[in-house]
Amino acid sequence: MSSTILSLQSVNIYQEKNPILTNVNLEVNRGEFIYLIGKTGAGKSSFLKTLYADLPLKEGNGTIVDFELHTLKESKIPFLRRKLGVVFQDFKLLPDRSVKDNLLFVLKATGWKEKAEMNVKIEEVLDKVGMKNYQTKMPHQLSGGEQQRIAIARALLNDPELILADEPTGNLDPQTSVEVMELLRKINVNGKTIIMATHDYALLLKFPSKTLKIDEGKVFEVVQRTV
Repeated sequence: MSSTILSLQSVNIYQEKNPILTNVNLEVNRGEFIYLIGKTGAGKSSFLKTLYADLPLKEGNGTIVDFELHTLKESKIPFLRRKLGVVFQDFKLLPDRSVKDNLLFVLKATGWKEKAEMNVKIEEVLDKVGMKNYQTKMPHQLSGGEQQRIAIARALLNDPELILADEPTGNLDPQTSVEVMELLRKINVNGKTIIMATHDYALLLKFPSKTLKIDEGKVFEVVQRTV
């Protein structure tokens, strides 16, 4: 297995016909934790959407978890997404289903069949995020931080090789943001590669790590200053 989990070469990213990012060259190794920063509208979400094939890669070469993005057929997208975990700012939980049924929905949609195996997997991921006793709760009964923990548990269901987090603390208060970050860092220490888009610079100071910045259509690494 290659140590490179993501490779982009001479990639141009478009939204409809408009170029958002140009000449992106990037390599991410397994086990890294990488921040993606930039102003609102700079292209962070478009970058992540390209990685999980919500936006097609039309120009350049891209490989992610051993899938070629530039030649990816639509029929293969579900298989790519099973190797990725995606965490959104607004949680995207189904409001009419309990925590357990939200997770069951994803497992069934990704091909799981055995009820006992699904129950074990749900307990396992909820335990990892400290939410094991919340299976019967409805999303509206949970705080924002609790909903995001469930969303992270959902992202872990298929044991993904790479987690893409798009502003996962964007709707949370500072204390809850720190708690979610501590959870993500713990998941990273246990072997998962994470790319996290954020505009919360306080988190970068508290949890320093490799940082990529998007500015004026370019993606480049930010050199960390040491005091």
